[in-house]
Amino acid sequence: MKSFKSFFEVYGNRRVAILTGIGFSSGLPLALTGSTLQAWLVSAGINIKLIGIFSIVGLPYSLKILWSPLLDRFSVPFLGRRRGWILVFQILLAILFISLGFINPKTAVIVVGLATLSIAFFSASQDIVIDAYRTEVLKPEERGAGAATTVFGYRIAMLVSGALALIMSDIMSWNKVFFVLGVIMFLCGIFTFIAPEPEHKPIPPKNIREAVILPFIDYFSRPSAISMLLFIVVFKLGDVLAAAMTTPFLLDLGFSRSEVGLVYKAFGLASTLIGAMVGGSLMARIGLNRSLWIFAILQALSNLAFAALAMVGKNYNMLVVAVAVENITGGMGTAGFVAFLMSLCNTRYTATQYALLSSLMAITRVIAGVPTGYMASSLGWSQYFIATTLGALPGILLLPHFAPWNAKNETETK
Repeated sequence: MKSFKSFFEVYGNRRVAILTGIGFSSGLPLALTGSTLQAWLVSAGINIKLIGIFSIVGLPYSLKILWSPLLDRFSVPFLGRRRGWILVFQILLAILFISLGFINPKTAVIVVGLATLSIAFFSASQDIVIDAYRTEVLKPEERGAGAATTVFGYRIAMLVSGALALIMSDIMSWNKVFFVLGVIMFLCGIFTFIAPEPEHKPIPPKNIREAVILPFIDYFSRPSAISMLLFIVVFKLGDVLAAAMTTPFLLDLGFSRSEVGLVYKAFGLASTLIGAMVGGSLMARIGLNRSLWIFAILQALSNLAFAALAMVGKNYNMLVVAVAVENITGGMGTAGFVAFLMSLCNTRYTATQYALLSSLMAITRVIAGVPTGYMASSLGWSQYFIATTLGALPGILLLPHFAPWNAKNETETK
């Protein structure tokens, strides 16, 4: 009973709970500019070669560090330094969603490209400000739970603009689908209106020069700043290596695409959300540092579940177990790692510093995935997943330096 009370105390907090809705707003545009966009273009008869070029619309997510200083420096004259920008981007995104429905891809494919690129730009900009807001509004002990609720809302939104949008497109026209998504995005503004302001409001940079230069001076003047970046790159390396080849592995093992979609994607998503919520609750109880140790070790060992599945062969029950273990521990690790990144940010420059640190996570996903096909081909599946477990060791070995188990005072936002 006490554990349930503690759980609801952690997630019933207004600062934590509201991040579910704000995280939903963050996740809604992503699938729309990815799989949903591709489905729309295919249904319109657009050439597959041209559809491939549309992947470039995701570029703003990788380049957001370039304009994040502007969002630290300037604010709109309502709803505070962060919430005002969030509302502006939500309104712009809602308008663009609805506008897509009035464009014919066959006759105006360039206009479609510009519109979806604009959606990605405003979505990435919204992400910058949401990351900054979350970091500033949460108290240190609430960061894990806040990260978990953000992940929860984000993933649910991706289902809405991805799977649900595709289902809706079978029963209504695409312009109605985009209208519905636009209305949903507009309604996300309600969460922004009722979200609380941070208790402590730091003084923003005085000019563009300060906004661009001081965040980097502030970060790189810290002891071990460079090695900290290395730690950020490698902490989830084992998870990234395993995830890169999981779908090909399951299909090669003989599971159908439907089974992979149902278990690995749908059940896996539910497991990730459970893991994130459990991880956030655990961080509130034992602190960030000790949680990172537990999450890192569990993430590493979870890859062995897929190694065991490779040895057993096609076995549905073992598939469910492996996916549950992998995604629950992965969700815990993600919540912990987001909380860790928040702890590193100076609240004067949260937008810029968080954009810098989070971009390193994207670098890990891109670069680490390159050799995975060669590794799996040469090692075989069971040995490959054992090797991915070893990929978690660099992060674990750096934990004593950046998250000491017995540290009395964990890193806190300035």
